[in-house]
Amino acid sequence: MSIPVLVRFPHLKERGVVRNWPQLGRLIRDHEFPPGMLIGPNTRAWREDEIEEWLARRPTASKSDPRTIAEQITEN
Repeated sequence: MSIPVLVRFPHLKERGVVRNWPQLGRLIRDHEFPPGMLIGPNTRAWREDEIEEWLARRPTASKSDPRTIAEQITEN
């Protein structure tokens, strides 16, 4: 059994998973992002394998840009 690798908020930010704490809270609340664990009084960390699993489950298609859709409609 291997020891899990723990990552902290700066690592999540560096990887582009989140930009700020409020966004992280929304991901946990609304998008099933792992809540992590407290490893100290004000220190939260996440298991790297749980982050990887969450990222793998995320949809990969991006949202359509409404400006592009409008341009296509006006061209036809």
